Amino acid sequence: MRLFVAVRPPDAVLDAVAALSRPERSEVRWTTRAQWHVTLRFLGEVADPGPVAAALDATPLAGCEATIGPAVARLGRGVVMVPVGGLDALAGAVVAATAAIGRPPERRPFTGHLTLARVGRGPLRDLVGEPVDLRFPVVDVRLVRSHLGRGGARYEDLHVRRLA
Repeated sequence: MRLFVAVRPPDAVLDAVAALSRPERSEVRWTTRAQWHVTLRFLGEVADPGPVAAALDATPLAGCEATIGPAVARLGRGVVMVPVGGLDALAGAVVAATAAIGRPPERRPFTGHLTLARVGRGPLRDLVGEPVDLRFPVVDVRLVRSHLGRGGARYEDLHVRRLA
């Protein structure tokens, strides 16, 4: 099964993200509220989620405050996102705890973000730049299973680890 560890913002934050502009363009695939999360560690295909949950439970993980903003931005060639800061230490602890499970951890630095859209082609100028200034306390991390399908990914929480 395809797994990742993530932080899910609270409903009030998701409400504010949902209020951001979403211009209609045929080449833009907007993500849905149910898909909004910040991936701390992508594990890829893992046969048994038990060792991941056990590793998360055995690791000291502290709560923190996440900051969203300052504006909707571009990530790579075709991702529209909002940056999420304040999660570097938590992501590092999750990576260290799960490094031996699943695919090898990314070598590039952690870039916290909520993906808002994927753009197949065309300019992104009209999709980026909207100001965002949100904060929320991070109280848990989630082990999530990704179900891929024609209508986009559907996510299922397999384990929730409360933070100290």
